[in-house]
Amino acid sequence: MNNKKQDEILKKLKKYHETDFSFSKGQILGSMCTQPLPIAKKAYNLFLETNIGDPKLFPGSKEIEEKYLFFLKKLLNAPEKSQGIIGSGGTESNISAVWLAKRLNPSKKELILPKSAHFSFKKIASIMDVRLVYIKLDKNYQMDIKEAKKKINSKTLGVIGIAGTTELGVIDPITELSDICQKENVFLHIDAAFGGYIIPFLQKLGYKAPDFDFKNPGVCSITIDAHKMGCSAIPLGSLMVRNREWLKKISVDTPYISSPKQPGILATRSAAPVAAAYAVAKYLGVKGYTNLVEKCMNNTFYTVKRIEEIGLGLVTDPVMNIIAIKLKNPARIVNHLTKQGYKINKIEKLSAARIVFMPHVTKQVIDKFIPVFRKVCNETGEI
Repeated sequence: MNNKKQDEILKKLKKYHETDFSFSKGQILGSMCTQPLPIAKKAYNLFLETNIGDPKLFPGSKEIEEKYLFFLKKLLNAPEKSQGIIGSGGTESNISAVWLAKRLNPSKKELILPKSAHFSFKKIASIMDVRLVYIKLDKNYQMDIKEAKKKINSKTLGVIGIAGTTELGVIDPITELSDICQKENVFLHIDAAFGGYIIPFLQKLGYKAPDFDFKNPGVCSITIDAHKMGCSAIPLGSLMVRNREWLKKISVDTPYISSPKQPGILATRSAAPVAAAYAVAKYLGVKGYTNLVEKCMNNTFYTVKRIEEIGLGLVTDPVMNIIAIKLKNPARIVNHLTKQGYKINKIEKLSAARIVFMPHVTKQVIDKFIPVFRKVCNETGEI
């Protein structure tokens, strides 16, 4: 290759990259993703030339996938006969879960879900001819369990529970949903894309975090993302299902490659993000993840105090490492902070702005951010 041409291309790419906000510089405070751990980056680069979609060509990569899925089975208290499939993230996993529910119950079309559910379910409704039945939230911003129970009928395809809502990090009453769905013989899917890597460790730390996983017998499937609090490379999400036999319902014949059948949506799948997720899981282990979550929670509560000192309040007390700050004009605050080099997220319907305390949002980052935030709030009349 022409080295001069290569250098020119890379120089241009570097300029584009320099316009991006950065996790490592502490600029991004509103994302559910984070800077991958160093071992994740190294593992990722080792597997650039892989395709787990053709497993006999890459048997080592396939074995890594199986080992990582076994880690998730233990993390989610999945039964022996469970099985997982790996994809690009929470949206794909949620699509696969509803696809599975439809294949198990082809005549049913109504999906019951809370108003706090992720926007991926709107995509699902469009793709799969599913009608979304939204359930109001109670005073704690959880799905209203009484209304959900009333809405279940002969047309119900499935119920969605959220374990770590995008806006507030709230956990729906999963145990109650499990009991209802088991009694009514309705498919229950849990979107724990964010909370799946947090709640098990909150429990170990003594927080009152409810069971959200397969400990609840009515839970049929769970979405969990490694590129969020799993600290892995983007993108990497997984869907775990209670019964591996169900995956046959969303499998097709694949005569052109080395596996006779393939479940899920994707065919070509790089092993790079899988290797990264497995490497981080082995490196941190349960103890490491617990320590990581503890630091994130400590930073969350530290920031809550700093916010209260400014004279502002929260929409609700934090359940996990997310806060929503009540503001009169969140869009204006977000825009002003962007000009100052910080990215947080607006939540217009709650008149609030969200901060997610991922591992890169350290105490040092917070101490630099708070004076800027206070100044912006002063200048815009928020305080």
